[in-house]
Amino acid sequence: MTDDLLDLATAHLTGLIPVLGHMGVRVVEVAPGRVAAEAPFEGNANHVGTMYAGVLYSVAEVLGGVMGTATFDASRYATIIKGAEIRYLRAARTAVRSRAVLGEAEVARVAAEVEAVGKSDFVLEVEVTDADGTVVARLRGDYQLRAVS
Repeated sequence: MTDDLLDLATAHLTGLIPVLGHMGVRVVEVAPGRVAAEAPFEGNANHVGTMYAGVLYSVAEVLGGVMGTATFDASRYATIIKGAEIRYLRAARTAVRSRAVLGEAEVARVAAEVEAVGKSDFVLEVEVTDADGTVVARLRGDYQLRAVS
């Protein structure tokens, strides 16, 4: 995907959820079944000089919606989160990147189920790494793809 398209994806996302723009969250990869986002360290530090946990959660959780838009027909379906669990593994003192992949078989299952019954649940495992590639957090998100009117 070109930088211009990633900029458009970021503008769309931050238009829908303005707080992500305040955090500096950017979409850096978007393709069917594969998404990634980044957040800068600058402006996102907490009281002990590490990245604020809410930013780590946000840059990870938002990938469910990005995945839904990138992988399924956004004019027909919307993604919601039903629940999430995050594990903070290491302190982040640099920009971070979140990544998630939804395998082909799972994409096919979700697409068939949402077409048949109007909704389908899926799980997204998200890994958040710092600039050195160290995993700083992992999020397990329970999402649902729903037909929209």
